[in-house]
Amino acid sequence: MRLDKFLKVSRIIKRRTVAKEVADKGRIDVNGQLAKSSTTVKPGDRLTIRFGNKTLEVEVKELKDTTKKDDARSMYDILSETTPDNLD
Repeated sequence: MRLDKFLKVSRIIKRRTVAKEVADKGRIDVNGQLAKSSTTVKPGDRLTIRFGNKTLEVEVKELKDTTKKDDARSMYDILSETTPDNLD
């Protein structure tokens, strides 16, 4: 599944166009490698997403083409969430 579609379906980012912009600006790594919006993700991949004021690291658990809001959270595990307040 494409990275931008995963981010939208899992509701980490609410709109696919926003997910595409974030990825294409170099703010997302997949398994430590800089990723574009078209990068393929699969279960077990680790995503590091740098938002304006926080960094979110998640592991992909499963892929679904569509999902309901309540089920979206089951697609990934949050490994860490860092904000400027809890940095070193």
